[in-house]
Amino acid sequence: MCTALTLMTDQKEVFFGRSMDFSYAIEPGVFAVPEAFEWSDILGNAKFQNKYRFIGIGQELDLGQGAEKKLVFVDGVNQEGFAAATLYFPGYAHYSSAAENVGKPALAALEVVHYLLGQCSSVDEVEDAIRSVEIISVENSVTKMDTPLHWIATDKSGKCIVIEQTKKGLDVWDNPVGVLTNSPDFNWHLTNLRNYMNASTQQDAHVQWADATLTPFGNASGTDVLPGGYTPPARFVRTAFQRAHAQIPKSREEAVTMCFHLIENVMIPKGIVITNNDTVDFTRYVSFMNTQTCEYFFKTYDNNQIITAKLPKGDMTGPVSMGKISQPLTFQSLAAE
Repeated sequence: MCTALTLMTDQKEVFFGRSMDFSYAIEPGVFAVPEAFEWSDILGNAKFQNKYRFIGIGQELDLGQGAEKKLVFVDGVNQEGFAAATLYFPGYAHYSSAAENVGKPALAALEVVHYLLGQCSSVDEVEDAIRSVEIISVENSVTKMDTPLHWIATDKSGKCIVIEQTKKGLDVWDNPVGVLTNSPDFNWHLTNLRNYMNASTQQDAHVQWADATLTPFGNASGTDVLPGGYTPPARFVRTAFQRAHAQIPKSREEAVTMCFHLIENVMIPKGIVITNNDTVDFTRYVSFMNTQTCEYFFKTYDNNQIITAKLPKGDMTGPVSMGKISQPLTFQSLAAE
């Protein structure tokens, strides 16, 4: 389970980020990948050359097919300010098998973020790029199964899209609310928002029931209708409402603060969500990117300190590790003078 959102500042800087909620053990790091970097598709039948350098959070995984471990990315932003992330999409994602490949270069679902960040400078280029490849079913070394995913992307303009491949085919949807969670499909989530049109930032007035005057207990009575759980529909509704009504940040610092506050309303503590496999699903990390400056801001479950990283400008011959996202927890102390 994951949640992603976009946010634009008063200066028209676009921030984009996500929570990574996962029940499997992962060890992600921050990597920078140069332009002109060449890599092969999962079947080894085609090569891609990146047009743009990017920074992203990823991990080396065994994707089978007789290939060496591959560096795959779950979110990132490139030098042009194009950003993308992948989120879980169980029960709906549907990919071709390797045997069904119709001659296009083949990508495992976990390779799509790398591909898009390397090839696209804006969301307007995504549909042509994604339709020129075939997303195929590939087991990975973390989940030991094919990974059902869909994708959200944005750029410096603030335009946002969602990419989904289901049994109906490949779709690229405009995303007017700038939010994505998990299943069901994106259009279902948009339709479901109509159930919450009465949600409001304003307070309910008193009402008269016979001779009784009823008044709200306090502020926030307009939000009573919002769902409070951690299911994908509940997280989508809460995040879409808060994003739509939050104060517009006036600065970079205000934007980072607001982004993390918005995502905190759907972060999952350990022990609250237990999967059918009796594993704990929780928010392993939260990351946000400034599409204008290619800066990353992230924090992990075990360390609430916000850590930053920025796309390097120097020469690179290949992917460069900038370190694991898990960093030691430290406390700032105050003392009497």
